[in-house]
Amino acid sequence: MSRSPVPRTGRTLAGLTAVAACSAGLLAAPAPASAAPDPARAPGAARAAGAYPNLAPRPPMGWNDWSYYMCRIDEKTVLDNARALVRTGLAGKGYRTVTVDDCWMSRARGSRGELVADPEKFPHGMAYLGRQLHRMGLKFGIYTDVGTLTCEKYPGSLGHFPQDAQQFARWKVDYVKADGCNVPVAPGHTKEETYRDVYGQMSRALRDTGRPMTFSVSAPAYFQYDGDSVWHRVIGWSAEVGNLWRGGRDVALQQHTPAAKWSSILYNFRYNVKLAALQKPGRWNDPDFLLAGDTGLTRAEIQSQMSLWAMMAAPLISSTDVARLSPQAREVLGNPKVIAVDQDALGVQGRLVRQDDGSAVLAKPLKNGDAAVALFNSGDTPRTLSVTAAAAGLPDAGSYRLHDLVTGRRTRSDRTIVARDVPPHSTVLYRVTPH
Repeated sequence: MSRSPVPRTGRTLAGLTAVAACSAGLLAAPAPASAAPDPARAPGAARAAGAYPNLAPRPPMGWNDWSYYMCRIDEKTVLDNARALVRTGLAGKGYRTVTVDDCWMSRARGSRGELVADPEKFPHGMAYLGRQLHRMGLKFGIYTDVGTLTCEKYPGSLGHFPQDAQQFARWKVDYVKADGCNVPVAPGHTKEETYRDVYGQMSRALRDTGRPMTFSVSAPAYFQYDGDSVWHRVIGWSAEVGNLWRGGRDVALQQHTPAAKWSSILYNFRYNVKLAALQKPGRWNDPDFLLAGDTGLTRAEIQSQMSLWAMMAAPLISSTDVARLSPQAREVLGNPKVIAVDQDALGVQGRLVRQDDGSAVLAKPLKNGDAAVALFNSGDTPRTLSVTAAAAGLPDAGSYRLHDLVTGRRTRSDRTIVARDVPPHSTVLYRVTPH
């Protein structure tokens, strides 16, 4: 039975509401004149600044609080999850960037216009948090918004880009996620020109600090429903101003039902897999967080998300209570063979070989000449799925060695790669070697 995707949730819903209001001239609290984008440089701002440094040669990996905790965060929660990443061995497998999402700030800036951490949630401040993460061998990620307010109505960075970037640099931040809620459209310019300008300003401000901070851009998520040509164009300039970008709808939140979570995974997979031509090594499509953990999803469903995200060279960013991970969820997230597909040095997003209403087959070339092939049964009954080696982009060979990266089973095949009786919501992920 097919399920409709979950409604747009959290910050993305707020962002679309704000953008619609701006476009109609109805924004209740417009940005002050000093904070407005500069119309004179809006159309070419990002290009003029030059491409952002390649600070993410592999898809980023780590943890973010948003999907699981939303605004229910504090210093202890973040540090407890960080310690759990180290204790479980997930940090050693690559999950090293710990990012604090929306709601970490006070509702008002300080007397010098600076961002201020909520003193109840983060009593020791954000520099302290960063120091603790760095002492664990982890990286420190932080959230901001390029609009007047964040999606949860905390202070945005519009009009404060250099000041906020310098503050992040002083706090030794390693990763900045910039959302796009509450962006007032500049008079005489389009929504796209305005977004391009403000993200270009944030990009330049981060570069000007001299501290390398991986930059996660959310701009494309605010154009997903504006038509493919505009959406793809926004992705194009997002790859100039940052290292990765959120393409569309948020994945479901912890409060949603397991069925809604699975539906959101399917939805995000289906939009992101079509964007392979717009990704390139070091510039990553981001279909949002991994939901492995205390979510109510089945082992097959969390394994499918992990396998499909790895095939798409997507950032592997977990959003869960790491300390409460079941052994199964920890095994899924920590499978080094699946992680290796995601982190492959060739940096190519896997492409659809074929797709129907209940299945999809993806193929992804790997650096050593192998290929990864995923056979995904999204339906509710078992299916046998197959693809020819030629269709998967493999060179002609007498036979092929198939290594199932989840079960560890090794087999041989002729020119057809087959997965028999794939259970519902399951993915068989092969590493295929010509022989």
